[in-house]
Amino acid sequence: MLNLKKYFLLIILIPGSLLSQEINKLTLQQVYEMSLKNYPLIKQKDLVKQTSEISIENLQKGFLPQVTINGQATYQSDVIKFAISLPGFPINSLDKDQYKLYADVNQQIYDGGLRKQQKASEQLNAAVEDQKIEVELYKLKERINQVYLSILYLDEQLKQVELAKTDIQTGIKSVNAQVQNGTALKSNLNTLKAELLKADQRVTEVKASKKGLVDALSVFLGQPLNENIELEKPAMGATVSEEIVRPELKLFSNQTDLIAQQDKLITSKNLPSAGLFVQGGFGKPGLNPLKNEFDLYYMGGVRFIWALGGLYTKKKEKELVEVNKKFVDTQKETFLLNTNTQLKQQKAEIDKLSQLVTSDNEIIVLRKSVTDAAKAQLENGVITANDYIKEINAEDQARQSLITHQLLLLQAQINYQTISGKQ
Repeated sequence: MLNLKKYFLLIILIPGSLLSQEINKLTLQQVYEMSLKNYPLIKQKDLVKQTSEISIENLQKGFLPQVTINGQATYQSDVIKFAISLPGFPINSLDKDQYKLYADVNQQIYDGGLRKQQKASEQLNAAVEDQKIEVELYKLKERINQVYLSILYLDEQLKQVELAKTDIQTGIKSVNAQVQNGTALKSNLNTLKAELLKADQRVTEVKASKKGLVDALSVFLGQPLNENIELEKPAMGATVSEEIVRPELKLFSNQTDLIAQQDKLITSKNLPSAGLFVQGGFGKPGLNPLKNEFDLYYMGGVRFIWALGGLYTKKKEKELVEVNKKFVDTQKETFLLNTNTQLKQQKAEIDKLSQLVTSDNEIIVLRKSVTDAAKAQLENGVITANDYIKEINAEDQARQSLITHQLLLLQAQINYQTISGKQ
C-alpha cells in the first residue's frame, strides 16, 4: 500500500511537459503526414470502404435461394360445373370459397453475368469515391504550405533583426565611450538607443505573428507545438520535370473505368436469366381441381425469364454512356491545360526569383562594406549616429529583400512540386 502511494505521488510530481510533450522540430513532410491523419475528412475513407463491402456482400447473397410465402382466400361468383353425370360416380362442383397457402423457393443458376457486373460496378464506384477524398485531402497541402513557409519567413526575419541589433549595439558602445570622453553629443547616443528599442519592437511583433501561425499549425496537426518550434527548410533541387502525377488524374481514370463498366452492366441486364424453383403448399382445392377439399401439393421445375422491355432503351443508355465518357475526357483535358499553365507560370517565377536572389547577395556584400566603413567613421567621430543608422537600415533592407526573395523562391519551388503532384 505504501509503494502504491509513492507511485501516485510520483505521477503528481511529474511535470506536465513530460506527460504531454510538445513537438519542437518538424519537417514539411512530417507536417503533411500528421495533418492528413488528423484531418476529419480522412474518416470518410473508412466509411466508403465499409459501404462498398456491405453492398458487395448483399450482391453475393443474390445467389442464395430466395424464399417467398404467399397466401390467399377468395370467393368467386362461379366455378367449373360438369353437365354430365355418371351412375355411381357423383361429380361434385367446386366450392366458391377457395384457399391457398404456399411457399416458393427460387434458386437462380444463371443471370447473364448481371451480379458479377454489379459487383464490379460497386468496386469501381468505391474507388471513385475514395479518390475524390484523396483529391480533397491533397488540397490541404496548399494550406499547409502557406502556414509552414510563413513561419520560416518570420524565423528569418527574427535572425535579421538580431543582426541589426548587434550593429546598433556596437555603435552604442562606441558613441557611449565618445560621450564619456566629451567628443560626442548625448543626442547621438539617444538616437542609437531609440533605434535599438525599435528593433526590440520588431522582435515583439514578429514573435507574436509567429505564435499565431504556430497555433494555427498545431490545429492542423491536432497536437500542441512549442512557439519556438524549429521548422526545417525544405531542400529543393532544380525543377526540370513537367510530368503531372496529381490525384485528379487517377480520379479521371477511375471515372472512365466506372463508365466503361456501366456499358457492360447495360448488356448484362438485358440478357435472359434462368433458375430452379420449387413450390409447396396447402389449399382447397390442391393441384387436382376435381378434389373439392383441402390438400397438400408441390411442384418444381426450371424457370426461364427474359425481360425484353430493356431492349427499347438499351441503345440510348449506351449513347448516354458515351456522352459521360466524353464529359470526363473533357474535364481531364481542361485540368491538364490549367495545370500546365500554372506550371509554366511557376517556372517563370522560379527563374525570376533565382536571378533576384543572386543580385540580392551582391547588393548585401556592397552594403556590408559600406556599413563597416560607417562603423569605423562613427568610432572616429567623422559621421553622426543618424548617418550610421542610415547605413545600417540600408543593409538591413537589402537583407530583408534577400530573405523575402529566398522564401518566395522556396514557395514557388514547393508550389511547382505541389501543382505537379510530386510534393
